[in-house]
Amino acid sequence: MGATRARLQEATGGRWEVDGRPEHLRQACEASLRALGVEAIGLYQLHRPDPKVPFAESVGALAELKAAGKVRLVGLSNVSVDQINQARQLVEVASVQNEFSPRFRRSEGELVFCAAQRIAFLPWSPLGGIGRGRDLGGRHRAFAEVADAHGVSPQQVALAWELAKAPVVIPIPGASRPETITDSLAAAGLRLSDDELSRLDRV
Repeated sequence: MGATRARLQEATGGRWEVDGRPEHLRQACEASLRALGVEAIGLYQLHRPDPKVPFAESVGALAELKAAGKVRLVGLSNVSVDQINQARQLVEVASVQNEFSPRFRRSEGELVFCAAQRIAFLPWSPLGGIGRGRDLGGRHRAFAEVADAHGVSPQQVALAWELAKAPVVIPIPGASRPETITDSLAAAGLRLSDDELSRLDRV
């Protein structure tokens, strides 16, 4: 369950806005509890730091929700290592959800940090984003070639490559067809050699 997902306001002409104010986070949590019909939310993610609100204030609100028993685990999204460390001064961080894929690798530092600290790392858009995953093999030839060698899809190779990064990695690919879901699940059983992983790391 996400906290402070960018919210849509009529006053902005339909643009998505980030709202990390503590009062909004508390209201959003209460609304989610009512909608789900539960007393506590298992995992609540701060979806994006709000540049207009001190990061410690946003995280502090989630820490208060956890202390009140309304949230069991707190996660962060789209954050740096420094922000993760800052948050950990206020609350235990269970997960970090950053963009990571063959196309976007700038979160590898956060992935490595999470692995060292045993924090779950949840790559979003792990296949490259909406409209890009279908042509992953065409955009990243090495993934297609490794896929051909194993008789699987480039998308499955991409997910297996991410899973091999660290035991804490849990990719969250989207899916619109049953066969896509099945293909993604099969990535958990695909074993890539050290040479293959090194090759995919280099491209």
